[in-house]
Amino acid sequence: QVQLVESGGGSVQAGGSLRLSCAASGFKYGSYCMGWFRQAPGMEREGVATFDSDGKIRYADSVKGRFTVSQDNAKATLYLIMNSLKPEDSAMYYCALRRAGCSAAAADYNYWGQGTQVTVS
Repeated sequence: QVQLVESGGGSVQAGGSLRLSCAASGFKYGSYCMGWFRQAPGMEREGVATFDSDGKIRYADSVKGRFTVSQDNAKATLYLIMNSLKPEDSAMYYCALRRAGCSAAAADYNYWGQGTQVTVS
C-alpha cells in the first residue's frame, strides 16, 4: 500500500526558507509522477511542482525561481526546497502520487500524504 508522509513545515518570516520532505513507501518504481500541492483556507488545492519517473520537473509560475524539487532515491524521499518565502505561500502543503504521467490537476492523483503546514509572516 502506498504511503506518503510529509514533514518539514513550520513558521518563518517572509524571505526565509523551508525544506519539505515527502517519504514514499509501498510502491515499486515504474512510471509515476509525484507532485507537491498546497491549499490555503477557503482556496482550491493548487499544484506547486511535479516530478516524474524520467526526472522531469515542472513548477507553477508562482514559485518558479524560488522553489526547487529534488529526490533522494536511496531514501525514497522527495524534497521541496522553498526559498524567498512570501506570506501568500502560506498553506497546507501535500505531496501526492499517481501511477502515470504528471498532471497539474489534484483530482488526477490517487495517493496523498497528510500534509504539513507552512506559515509565512
